[in-house]
Amino acid sequence: MGNKPTIAVSHLGCEKNRIDTEHMLGLLVQAGYSVDANEELADYVIVNTCSFIQSAREESVRTLVELAEADKKIVITGCMAQHFKEELLDELPEAVALVGTGDYHKIVDVIQRAETGERVTEISLQPTYIADETTPRYRTTTEGVAYLRVAEGCDYRCAFCIIPHLRGNQRSRTIESIVAEAERLALEGVQELILISQITTNYGIDIYGKPKLAELLRALGKVDVPWIRIHYAYPTGLTPEVMVAIQETPNVLPYMDLPLQHSHPEVLRLMNRPWQGQVNDTIISRIKESVPNSVLRTTFIVGFPGETDEHFEHLLEFVKRHEFDHVGVFTFSPEEGTPAYTLPNQLPQAVMNQRRQALMQVQQPISFKKNHLEIGKVVNVLIEQENPETGELLGRSSRFSPEVDGLVYVSGEASLGSLVPVAIDDASEYDLYGHIATAADLFDHQSLAVL
Repeated sequence: MGNKPTIAVSHLGCEKNRIDTEHMLGLLVQAGYSVDANEELADYVIVNTCSFIQSAREESVRTLVELAEADKKIVITGCMAQHFKEELLDELPEAVALVGTGDYHKIVDVIQRAETGERVTEISLQPTYIADETTPRYRTTTEGVAYLRVAEGCDYRCAFCIIPHLRGNQRSRTIESIVAEAERLALEGVQELILISQITTNYGIDIYGKPKLAELLRALGKVDVPWIRIHYAYPTGLTPEVMVAIQETPNVLPYMDLPLQHSHPEVLRLMNRPWQGQVNDTIISRIKESVPNSVLRTTFIVGFPGETDEHFEHLLEFVKRHEFDHVGVFTFSPEEGTPAYTLPNQLPQAVMNQRRQALMQVQQPISFKKNHLEIGKVVNVLIEQENPETGELLGRSSRFSPEVDGLVYVSGEASLGSLVPVAIDDASEYDLYGHIATAADLFDHQSLAVL
């Protein structure tokens, strides 16, 4: 082990990318490599890149250039390696290896070959690999939370999205494989499992012939983890069967992340999501009726080619009408290789920025109102950080997902990675403020619940 090089890993991009990073770390550690968080001390730096939109690519390029200037041996993995293989090899002589999105499980072999002086390229033209519960994994999240990938890739072809080109078609894991990994994560003390894929509501179609999310949720309901959260639920896949499974499985949170992207049928048609435009209102109404305590998060793209003032007004009214708990807004990013890249009527960036700001201004008072409804409640909070100077704790209630939603600022004492009852004293547009609940808080809360 002593003569093996030291390796650092730089993770960029989404949580699907994070899981790839965690598997590479696990494989390297299992093979006896020393993995160091300090890039300056490492012989090799693996950069797991993102290439989803222009800003993500710019961040990846900045990281690569900085490492090249520091004379590091760079292993480029992930979406950018998949997307720009030839360009990266030509422009970054410091890159000793390129590893695609379907090839990260070969990382130990790649490092061994690079050590012999070979410039390695491991990029499957059509990614087909997906790690399972037997693949080593070293988690990089806070101790109480873990992402659990149920499928990889996507069969849809939205006009703005390059993901199918970068990650291939959908390939699901079996229910048994997912449950086995969930059980192991529970033994590690994980309090929250976040189910992710490109479209989680399509889970299982490729291996079972039909969606199996409801069955998966019921199976995970038997795992000893307090919170199970669903990310990336395509709205048309939230069937009555899935709704019932969410309601009847106590540890599945009624939190739904719906990547709606827009409200106007014409814009959705241009996005190659035509069926969604006819059912948006129906689905949201059905969710609120079936799961009255649901927490709804969504994302929208403003400035898609051809989006008129009328289309945008439709979106503003849609957001006002449905009062989502959390909304993320992105400006359209033209990605070469997607149909939207060549669409006519591209909008100026200034107009897109104005629309993003206008939509966020509509959402802010809604978020403020939703958060203020939490004041006076006692809610469970997953404690994730502590401010070393003030002792203030930072965590999340079940209404907040990591990275994308708000935080709960907590006074009092609690262990990191624990779920504790917190009395909510105040709220802002995005965050909540409270204290570790006392016996009196809990008594008052129970008394109110009886009334």
